[in-house]
Amino acid sequence: MLKAGITGGIGAGKSIVCQVFEALGIPVFYADAAGKYLMENDPAVMRAIQSLFGTDIYQNGILERQKIAAIVFRYPGELQKLNEIIHPAVIRYGREWMEQQHAPYVIKEAALFFETGSDKDMDVMIGVFAPRKTRILRAMERDHSTQESVLARMAQQMDEQEKMSRCTFMINNDGLQAILPQVLQVHETLLKRAENKI
Repeated sequence: MLKAGITGGIGAGKSIVCQVFEALGIPVFYADAAGKYLMENDPAVMRAIQSLFGTDIYQNGILERQKIAAIVFRYPGELQKLNEIIHPAVIRYGREWMEQQHAPYVIKEAALFFETGSDKDMDVMIGVFAPRKTRILRAMERDHSTQESVLARMAQQMDEQEKMSRCTFMINNDGLQAILPQVLQVHETLLKRAENKI
């Protein structure tokens, strides 16, 4: 089965692009949602998080996300340790999920693909691009967050131009160009590639 990765910076609009692929019948694995799920449902991940932040980081099995956010924002080294727990678990979980799908190709959506090296598991990479200013405004509106916190999250991601240059395809989501024709073009190409891969 052909595996396609979708990536892009914060606020690029990866989710909207993924929803179009889903409407075309393509299964999408959302890495961020999977990470949140595993932090409260995978015993090994939960134990590792408790050993890092203390047992009181969970209240009745629910992760104290605001507590963790405050710690990792203040101490970036702790964020790296947390990512070292979550990213391998998400990659494993994604591989298992992909094996259970029955479609010409599958998509994995993640902000950090090249940063974690998980792009090596994909056959093709799709980049979702939007100008920096647009991405900041979208992220602030979506997450009800400050410009400072959005910029801090952006600083942890690879440079947008570098990220796009590593992708096989690029979908421009600048708000001026229609997404649907771009997605359909990529979809048709991937269907052909998937046929050749069988």
